[in-house]
Amino acid sequence: MSKPQKHSVLIHSHRTSFTLEDEFWMAFQEIAEQRNQSIGSLITEIDDTRKTNLSCAIRVFVLKTLQEIINQK
Repeated sequence: MSKPQKHSVLIHSHRTSFTLEDEFWMAFQEIAEQRNQSIGSLITEIDDTRKTNLSCAIRVFVLKTLQEIINQK
């Protein structure tokens, strides 16, 4: 697993950052692409409902999305 990398994003006109391992970041980007959604809008969506820090919320989102895909098979 790779070392977490810092990413910056604008959420509701507020700049913030989060850290993700490359594997989570690549999966997150692919999920956004499959949903025809920008990275920023997807992160904003996650931010609006999160109950933990943004990095953890993104990781859990990726995990749950992949679990849904597996369960559909």
